[in-house]
Amino acid sequence: MGRSTPQTSTADVAAFLEESREAVDRVLAAWAGRLEREEPESLGAAMAYSLRAPGKRFRPALVLAAYRELGGTGPAEELACAVEVVHTYSLVHDDLPCMDDDDLRRGRPTTHKVFGVP
Repeated sequence: MGRSTPQTSTADVAAFLEESREAVDRVLAAWAGRLEREEPESLGAAMAYSLRAPGKRFRPALVLAAYRELGGTGPAEELACAVEVVHTYSLVHDDLPCMDDDDLRRGRPTTHKVFGVP
């Protein structure tokens, strides 16, 4: 006899992804604001610009889903955001002139095009 598995609809997954994205965007916006206040002006502004870039936030949603599936009960949005920050860094790095020298990322000018390269 096969093992019983819970059924999840496409609508359930879409709702979870949207809910996760909104929660992650709220935390990232708070972090971006703190960076703008606490870091040197150009550094804080560039970091905040990168964190506020639109995105699907799929990686943090996977973190939240795994956390809940493994029995996590407290808030985990900051943990999920940490994964998004590492991913965002990788995109900023990839866009630099010494790498791909991309002009656009996520539909807007790349960080180095807006803030320059030191």
